[in-house]
Amino acid sequence: MNPRGVSRTAEYMALFRALESVAPAERRLFVDPLALEFLSPSLRLLVQAARFHPFGALLAWYLDRRWPGARSSGTARTRFIDDACLAALRVGIEQVAILGAGFDARAFRLEDMAHLRVFEVDRPDTLAEKQRVLRRAFDMPPRHVAFVPTDFGDGRLAEALRGRGFDAARRTLFIWEGVTNYLSAEAVDAVFRFIRAAAPGSRVIFTYVHRDVLDHPAAFAGTRSLARTLRDAGEPWTFGFDPAELPGYLRQRGLALLADAGSAEYRARYLGPAARNLHGYAFYRIAVAEVAPPLNHDAAPAACSAQAAGAGYR
Repeated sequence: MNPRGVSRTAEYMALFRALESVAPAERRLFVDPLALEFLSPSLRLLVQAARFHPFGALLAWYLDRRWPGARSSGTARTRFIDDACLAALRVGIEQVAILGAGFDARAFRLEDMAHLRVFEVDRPDTLAEKQRVLRRAFDMPPRHVAFVPTDFGDGRLAEALRGRGFDAARRTLFIWEGVTNYLSAEAVDAVFRFIRAAAPGSRVIFTYVHRDVLDHPAAFAGTRSLARTLRDAGEPWTFGFDPAELPGYLRQRGLALLADAGSAEYRARYLGPAARNLHGYAFYRIAVAEVAPPLNHDAAPAACSAQAAGAGYR
């Protein structure tokens, strides 16, 4: 945790998004105008300096050397989830719940979300810091977002959301990014069972780490320095899935897996030829699942490639 009492890893992700936002327009994957606002003064200076060559390239090299794959995977992951969100919103989603919202700014930067009710769920201290930043960034913060302070470990997610106007009868898009790997198996199970109770056709986009990164970390490159960083930040990883077991796990909870992509896949999709020279974070994955799918989903392949993100999974 940093001195402001919020997640240090959330701030690192905001740093990666801020750096991507100041990259040359012809090659950046997205623009997140709020990312800079969530950074400490020293990190803001780094981002401002990164606008100028060659410092930007030097900073990217340093980050990639210290945490192999984290920056490139994080930025490609952001774009993948952006596209998956837009695909979901095109098929009748009526509200959005961002679970473990951290410094996610999709509710404010994706125009299609401005017309929906969005619920941002996170710990009270993180949401308080986010609201402080939003008050500074906006003369009048957008009113379509409701902030829901709770902890995934206390079993009160449904109650907390209902208290802010969440309607389980509406088709919902759940975004659960960068969270499952910090929870217990019981907490992850409880959230998926809560999602299962949402209206048919609801979707969840979530990230997870391959379970082997916890059980056999030597199986993946770059895990030693990452584990040290997470330990020093007081945010060690505690949970992962075996990708081969994920379809059955979700099916037992009334969900159908529509897509499951690893970092190599989504980097290749968004970074093109440059992805061939990028390594690390091979244990990080993004999945998409749907509530109460048609029966013929069981006969279809359990996992789809990253290409499904832009195709609405149809």
